[in-house]
Amino acid sequence: MPRATARGLNFRPIATSDMRFLADLYAAGRAGEVAPLPWSAEQKAAFLRMQFEAQHAYYMAHYPDAHWLIATIAERPVGRLYLECWPSEVRIIDIALLPDARGMGLGTAMLEDVMALAADAAKGVGIHVEHANRARRLYERLGFRQVADQGVYALMRWEPPPVR
Repeated sequence: MPRATARGLNFRPIATSDMRFLADLYAAGRAGEVAPLPWSAEQKAAFLRMQFEAQHAYYMAHYPDAHWLIATIAERPVGRLYLECWPSEVRIIDIALLPDARGMGLGTAMLEDVMALAADAAKGVGIHVEHANRARRLYERLGFRQVADQGVYALMRWEPPPVR
């Protein structure tokens, strides 16, 4: 991941000891959605924890061959990148950064590295994106296009340039 590494990011496989970080990362990404709910802070935290655990179990069951990566800066976890390599595409299962790691080009660098990895294998890149996700503009800027509307999510795909 040369672009990400140039920005100080390193990657390592997730470990059992990362579960707390991953749950906190998930909660940080969903905090805005639960903020208006008339629940206590404890109820919101419990709900987000339950949602994270359900998502994590789903990912593990449905993507058994995936690469489960923690993104770190100076060994401090700042994000996650989950990838599955299929015959025709590299699927980004999930990509996320902590709020204080956003807006510095890290996500762009991660995506460009995934796109380069896919292009080297003559594959496209696919990702499901919530319609209201602000990162959707980034994906579009990088050349991803919606190929399917799947309710809450849009399936977006990037194709490598033709080989000459």
